[in-house]
Amino acid sequence: MHDIPSIKNYDIILASQSPRRQHLLKELGIDFTVRIKEVPELYPDHLKEEAIPVYLAKLKAEAFLDELSEKELLITADTIVWVNEQVLGKPIDYSDAFRMLRILSGTMHTVYTGVCLITKQKEKTFWASTQVYFRPLGDNEIEYYLNHHQPYDKAGAYGIQEWIGYVGVERINGSYFNVMGLPIQKLYDELKKF
Repeated sequence: MHDIPSIKNYDIILASQSPRRQHLLKELGIDFTVRIKEVPELYPDHLKEEAIPVYLAKLKAEAFLDELSEKELLITADTIVWVNEQVLGKPIDYSDAFRMLRILSGTMHTVYTGVCLITKQKEKTFWASTQVYFRPLGDNEIEYYLNHHQPYDKAGAYGIQEWIGYVGVERINGSYFNVMGLPIQKLYDELKKF
């Protein structure tokens, strides 16, 4: 395990079934176990932008609080796409994914990820944002992507590390890994401070 003094006395738990989040945390050199719990991703209507994923990351973390031992540190995260004053979460089906990618085509949107670190004694939430610029996408390109990939577990119906990211994303402003679902550099800094 990479030596981060502030967390070496903790057993790290990642509460996410996202293979991308698991991969990113592993690449950080941190030993962790995965623990999953279904938590409805519901939030108050008045929340906007980063407040939504921060609220949801905290909600997910608090669902585990009674089960945590004294030496466990839990990491939860939630990612949304924010465009034209609306949130795009995970698509429910093909037509919903198609609709979302049509909205993102030719525009800039912001990806927000909220993260919660929690132990029996302490809680810390933070967030990161990345602006993503898509070139205009043809319907045939959206169809190709949806027919060859399964973006139904991804906010905004796309993975930047997949085909659509290669051909559609013109540029980003902010963390690439945040768009994948975990602002890993910010997480590293927060773990060092924890």
